[in-house]
Amino acid sequence: MDHSDHHHATPDPGRPSGHERVHHATEPAGQDHPPAATWAMAAQATLHCLTGCAIGEVLGMVIGTAAGLSNAATVVLSVALAFVFGYALTMRGVLRAGVGFRTAVKVALAADTVSILIMEIVDNTFMLVVPGAMDAGLASWLFWAALAGSLLVAFVLTTPVNKWLISRGKGHAVTHQYHHGH
Repeated sequence: MDHSDHHHATPDPGRPSGHERVHHATEPAGQDHPPAATWAMAAQATLHCLTGCAIGEVLGMVIGTAAGLSNAATVVLSVALAFVFGYALTMRGVLRAGVGFRTAVKVALAADTVSILIMEIVDNTFMLVVPGAMDAGLASWLFWAALAGSLLVAFVLTTPVNKWLISRGKGHAVTHQYHHGH
């Protein structure tokens, strides 16, 4: 008994539905496989995410350090701002494509949450384990060197995760349909 027609007609719960699928300009309509993830795509997605994270992270560290907040409060502020700026940068590009605000929020959450989360864990851990970095103060080379090093390590460790996500049609792959010409 041939069940191929039955299985073919049943949608795969692990695959995105039709309106969520990522289609590339070079693919004929109807193909729904995830994009071929390259290291360049992953690095570009990570760099995009890192930009928002770095803005929020640096701003949070500067505000927390200047205000004399505890290390824990400074890290919480940095993480919160990293998510805000990371999502905002993605939403900016998606909104430019003409979609509604709610759709842009959903796309940003899908595209960036895992990447930002990993980056924030890595770079804040790095800042906390470098002796004296959190207490060094804004005028200290140690503070800025540790912060730059934390973002570099976060980029290196997050890029393979983004490659894996993109290869499965997740992460920044969901923004592809909104970026014309990329």
